[in-house]
Amino acid sequence: MCVTTFTQVNAQGCVAIRGFSSCSGTMGNSFALMKGDLLLGTNFRHFKSFRHFRGDHEEKNRVEDGTEVINKSSLLDLTLNYAISDRIYTNVTIPFVFHDRSSMYEHGGNPPNGLGERHSTHSSGLSDIRMGLGYWLIDPIKHSKTNYSVGLGVKLPTGKYDYMDIFYNQGDDRNENIESVVDQSIQPGDGGTGITLDIAGYHTLSNHLMITNNFYYMSNPKTTNGVLTRNGREEFSCPDQFAARIGLNYFQKQFSAYLGGRIEGVPSSDLIGSSAGYRRPGYVASVEPGISYALHNLIFSLNVPVALYRNRIQSFSDKQRTEETGVYRIGDAAFANYLLNFNVSYRFSKKAEADFILEGVH
Repeated sequence: MCVTTFTQVNAQGCVAIRGFSSCSGTMGNSFALMKGDLLLGTNFRHFKSFRHFRGDHEEKNRVEDGTEVINKSSLLDLTLNYAISDRIYTNVTIPFVFHDRSSMYEHGGNPPNGLGERHSTHSSGLSDIRMGLGYWLIDPIKHSKTNYSVGLGVKLPTGKYDYMDIFYNQGDDRNENIESVVDQSIQPGDGGTGITLDIAGYHTLSNHLMITNNFYYMSNPKTTNGVLTRNGREEFSCPDQFAARIGLNYFQKQFSAYLGGRIEGVPSSDLIGSSAGYRRPGYVASVEPGISYALHNLIFSLNVPVALYRNRIQSFSDKQRTEETGVYRIGDAAFANYLLNFNVSYRFSKKAEADFILEGVH
């Protein structure tokens, strides 16, 4: 059995959290795949980040003054899931990204000292491909009400991590347009080979209720990717990522609903290797409602995580400079208010109409 799902950590703003798809998990719209079953899926995500935080304090003046950085991001995942046996499963995810970043400070500076002109940079293309292998700890044939799975995977550096675009009002006289590397938050990839751990589980309460949970961590052993930031002071970091999620699913025939909570982010310090390089670490905690509808082996789902708490924590560089100068330093980052997720999945099974488990979020 393989209850597969599409779970993603999302880059919800200047905190560059790359997307991922869980290879184990029961967090989301999922089918109970038996040996030989194949699940194909596509997931679309979109967000707009513009609210600036330094720590957990929102700098509301950025929006009031019109100097906020606005990231608009659309992400599309194509995912293949295959059940090698009733307990062992694998998946491959091919992600594509489309980013637009609007700011003043990158194009001549914020007022009053800068020009106050707003321009945009863009990036698009293939992101970092992920693949994984997972195993259900309990035989689902004998124990179908409660189970946990462990998945291990790899994230390949297939996405471009030195994407360039035009920056306006550059140079000493602010009269040049120069092609340069775009911000880390809209780079399609991070340049590192990541190792992923995914622990997921479910517990059936009744014929209509189920609790699901998932923990995900990606370790990026590589320190930096060799690409200098636009100001040339540091190289882009290859940061770790994490996510956790728990919720209650309610099923009624073809429909299901979900309500849960999730936390996701980029840590300041990596699990393996150095944490040097440029990054904007931070995390967001959200409440997550969702709905799903199933038509035979085809399932549609929509969920909308809404941010309740956002925190841009100190980076490795912030901590170093604080220690060197004795003055507390912390950078800022922009976060989104909510994230839109829409997913369509289809299962190819040896059965005419195999059983499936619906979970109301993606």
